[in-house]
Amino acid sequence: MTRPTRGRLARYGFAEGDAGVRAADLLGPGGLGLWRVDAQEPADERAAGLLTALSRAADPDLALRQLHRLVEAERRGAGPPAGPAPLLDALHDDPGLCRRLVAVLGASSALGDHLVANPGQWVVLATDPDGLAPAADGRLDLAAAARFSAVSQPVPVLRQAYRLALLRIAAADLTGGRGLEQTMAALSRLADATLAAAFDIAVAELPEGTARPRLGVVAMGKCGGHELNYVSDVDVIFVAATDDDLAAATQVATRLIHVCGLVAWPVDAALRPEGSRGPLVRTLASHLAYYRRWARTWEFQALLKARPAAGDLALAGEWIEQLAPLVWTAAERPEAVEDVRAMRRRIIDNIPPKELEREIKRGPGGLRDIEFAVQLLQLVHGRADESLRAPGTIPALRALVAGGYVGRADGEALLRGYRFLRGVEHRLQLQALRRTHTVPTEPAALRWLAAALGYQASPGRSAVEEFRAEWVTHATEVRRLHAKLLYRPLLESVARVPAEGLRLTPEAARHRLEILGFADPAGALRHLQALTGGVSRTAAIQRTLLPVLLSEFADAPEPDRGLLNYRQVSDKLGSTPWYLRLLRDSGPVARRLARVLSSSRYAADLLAREPEALRLLAEESELTPRPREVLCEGFTAAAARHDDPVEATRAVRALRRRELVRLACADVLSRAGALAPLTPRSADGAPRLPTLADIGAVGTALSDVADATLAAALRTARAAQPGPPGLRFAVIGMGRLGGYESNYLSDADVLFVYDPPSGVEESAASAAAHAVAEELRRLLSAPAPDPPLGVDADLRPEGRQGPLVRSLAAYAQYYARWSKVWEAQALLRARFVCGDADLGAEFQAMADRVRYPADGLTREQVVEIRRIKARVETERLPRGADPATHTKLGRGGLADVEWAVQLLQLRHAGRHPELRGTRTLDALAAARDAGLVDPDDAAAMAAGWTLAAQVRNALMLVRGRAGDQLPRHGVELAGVVRLLGRDDPGEFLDDYLRAGRRSRAAMERVLGA
Repeated sequence: MTRPTRGRLARYGFAEGDAGVRAADLLGPGGLGLWRVDAQEPADERAAGLLTALSRAADPDLALRQLHRLVEAERRGAGPPAGPAPLLDALHDDPGLCRRLVAVLGASSALGDHLVANPGQWVVLATDPDGLAPAADGRLDLAAAARFSAVSQPVPVLRQAYRLALLRIAAADLTGGRGLEQTMAALSRLADATLAAAFDIAVAELPEGTARPRLGVVAMGKCGGHELNYVSDVDVIFVAATDDDLAAATQVATRLIHVCGLVAWPVDAALRPEGSRGPLVRTLASHLAYYRRWARTWEFQALLKARPAAGDLALAGEWIEQLAPLVWTAAERPEAVEDVRAMRRRIIDNIPPKELEREIKRGPGGLRDIEFAVQLLQLVHGRADESLRAPGTIPALRALVAGGYVGRADGEALLRGYRFLRGVEHRLQLQALRRTHTVPTEPAALRWLAAALGYQASPGRSAVEEFRAEWVTHATEVRRLHAKLLYRPLLESVARVPAEGLRLTPEAARHRLEILGFADPAGALRHLQALTGGVSRTAAIQRTLLPVLLSEFADAPEPDRGLLNYRQVSDKLGSTPWYLRLLRDSGPVARRLARVLSSSRYAADLLAREPEALRLLAEESELTPRPREVLCEGFTAAAARHDDPVEATRAVRALRRRELVRLACADVLSRAGALAPLTPRSADGAPRLPTLADIGAVGTALSDVADATLAAALRTARAAQPGPPGLRFAVIGMGRLGGYESNYLSDADVLFVYDPPSGVEESAASAAAHAVAEELRRLLSAPAPDPPLGVDADLRPEGRQGPLVRSLAAYAQYYARWSKVWEAQALLRARFVCGDADLGAEFQAMADRVRYPADGLTREQVVEIRRIKARVETERLPRGADPATHTKLGRGGLADVEWAVQLLQLRHAGRHPELRGTRTLDALAAARDAGLVDPDDAAAMAAGWTLAAQVRNALMLVRGRAGDQLPRHGVELAGVVRLLGRDDPGEFLDDYLRAGRRSRAAMERVLGA
């Protein structure tokens, strides 16, 4: 008894019922011989592989029918006796060919019909001998086409070449070998090549003795923008050089249009001056005269996509260059913006009502919405920003996002929508190579479209429903953004402000300021009036932004200071064209600026010195710390551009200021919720974190900036004080710099070391090295508007009484003979910063023998460390300071933990190399892992140190000056609490005291062990 066909072939995606019987016939012994009807299974392993490939086609039944027709055509061409089809053997031997051919047969009935009519042409999809897929870049292979053509006339050969190139492009597109942009670019290059070949045919057919005319063919529309689809008119404009060229040029243009219509697609020249009523070809001078006097806004809008395509490319380029000034002043016409809006409305009005919701090109939320929004912004902003003058929609949209004219999220949404809609358009057109932009309504056609686009059923939803859901999502978002960019180009956050908040009279404003918590409503009102007074565009944008910003300021402990800082920045930048545009159009910039100005005096002071740095707030990547290598390279290059050491150092200090702005803003925003800059998305889907996620990252970033500053300053100092050839010089980081624990106002604790060249007297080398060190300190301490970087060498042997610079041998001699235990302790943070790297490594190797004693510490040395620690607590804590909340010297604070960790290193690092590091928390973790400290004590000290370091940095950000004392009440405490992402100051203070007590107790156990 024969088992039923139903269900067996259906597993491969073939239709059931009568169609299933048809599939069994085509696959069975009387067809392709791939299916054993009696056993209801593939004939063999080869057959199973081909059936699997067919199952992956957009329409397995269509792919099967076309493959059967193609094999039958091949067999007929071979003549009797009928044997195995070479195609089936090739599909087995070449998996790439199998994948490409089946994809084409299942997605395009038109290309399948072409292959059936031309059975041998499937070989153009075969994998190349080098294992790569066949080229699909849009080039015409006329030689290959001639081999496949029964006639040698140029037009039939060109038609064959076009179809072969199109076949390869479609195969690459359908199998993932090309993305959307690559596919559009390849189709556009194919159009260029076809226009050029048709141009040559037309010129060759000119009457004998006719001079070759200078005729340029300018691509317009989608072809001009390198975004052509599979089936479209190709828009062009013809331009002749002179009147003498007109007659012959018109013959060539007419014949070119005819040839392209026979070969590929209609050529549409209706975008030329006066449209179809005007002459087909005009001279360059005639074009210029028309555009200068008669052209309307939409004609300049069309010119955004113009580019040379064929014929005299230099002439076409000259035409574009001559018209460019007219294009980029068109938006200055009083009616220009409204003209673009009106044109878009007319396009929608002309769509038949029954097609309106299915039109992916012209309908609401369609491609035209994106294109018109992008083109209007290009016309308006491209006048001054040449980066926006890209002919293609995707490059132009990317440029608009990069320039801050479109918010990042909005730009990405438009890009996703554009790619989705163009993908749908491509699949619709590829099916029958028919010009269409309408999603079908028939269930079978919708199922095919969803499959062709790669949608699959999910629990509770069919593939068609999945497609419809994504289509609705994209269309809705595109329509919203289209309206936003064309009609409401302001921040979304403005819409959240109540209407009455946007129309404030002075009295109502004063009342609102009181409600928002401003301490001096009258003073705040004066700032508002200064910012919004008058009828200028600047004042209008400020009136829209300020209600949003006031709400942000009101969340800060000192709203008045935030508003004052904002006014100061606006006074400096108000006339700068990018400033308010950035705040208006770029996502979270305005709210980020408000957060920074109202939360941190330090960051506000930096922005007041360099207000243009607020551009950093526009991009998350700009709020990411730069790697040390990048900083060193950039700082050193900036210094190298100046011969004068003072100017070189000024350039370096300006770069340092910019980096401090970057880090301070990122730090302030790191716990600001949706405003926080986040790390890039990773391939493994890991959660995105703030770019400065913890205090360790802040310390490292600030230390890297200090390293780069010292490296550039040292280069400048050595250039100014060259010294004897071969003199080696290095800067060693100490203290917080050495431990990668710098804060915003840290000095750079350093040691200077040199090594004299052979043959040079020690005194001469010492004097030269001393001159370099003094020059470095002088350059970095010179008065300037930039934040200073003090260079402190007091941790050197003998302190201030000792020489500023020593040779490596002198350091080794001193540490071997005279150093005390506290000096070995100081060396625990020593690391190479800049200068001669080999010398730095030699210094560290010398220091290792001192700071990591093989036998640890003697009992007397341990007692000495405890004595010094007690003395520091009693003598260095400022008078009147609260030891419970002093972040540096208080109970359980930074010093407590650092002394405990350093004692562990001095005692055990000689036998435990894992303790040999300059970072406090890393060394503490290593001691815990080595069993040298109780895990609970290690956790308590790590928590105490981390919280104290966070509070110390936050105090500096809030106050704008150094400070170690956490207040127990007031606006500074509230500011610190807000910066650290907490809500209740009292609760936070309790947590701090608790962490300090636990850290102190753990420290005492370690020191007393």
